Amino acid sequence: MITEADARVMEYGSTIVLVAGGHITPLAQDTLTARRISVEREGTDPDAAGLAPAAQVRTVAVAGDHTSLALKAAIVQHLRGRGLAAHDMGTTTADPVDYPDTASSAAVQVARGEADAAVVIDGAGLGSTIAANKVPGARAAMCLNETLARYARQHTGANVLALGSTLVTREQGLAILDTFIDTPMHDARYIRRLAKIRDLELHPRR
Repeated sequence: MITEADARVMEYGSTIVLVAGGHITPLAQDTLTARRISVEREGTDPDAAGLAPAAQVRTVAVAGDHTSLALKAAIVQHLRGRGLAAHDMGTTTADPVDYPDTASSAAVQVARGEADAAVVIDGAGLGSTIAANKVPGARAAMCLNETLARYARQHTGANVLALGSTLVTREQGLAILDTFIDTPMHDARYIRRLAKIRDLELHPRR
């Protein structure tokens, strides 16, 4: 067991290994976080495998702001043409809407398990990326090409694809989308890093 007293004498910014079955008291966890001490748990994290994005995507939530209408419509049509379920979360008119609203609506579906992946779109894709990443359990990546889309899935376990409607063409967007949803994440070392991201959500470092 690691107590607060133990945590206070550990080197600032270091990494410690917690043996299997070991325990950290709540006060000790706060102290470790404050001292920027990382904790690696010995053995396999039983919950880590569940953090990887769905290997086989069947349902995709799609949302975009008023700049996304043409690209979003093409994506929804393309997904359904592939036999996948596409949840069109809007918007459906050219009236201005705010990207935090559209991006979060799709990201929440992924976080709740109502969709296997999501696509969020605005003019540059940056705002939607930031907004989606504020939803616990959502991991959004803005991709400008197929290489980034593959890395986003395979290396960082992204479950939300962000696109900039002014930065990619329809054809480029669909190619990026296909690469994103067709790339699985299997490597244990990458999945282990997702557990660290989860821990950051639960215990943000100060």
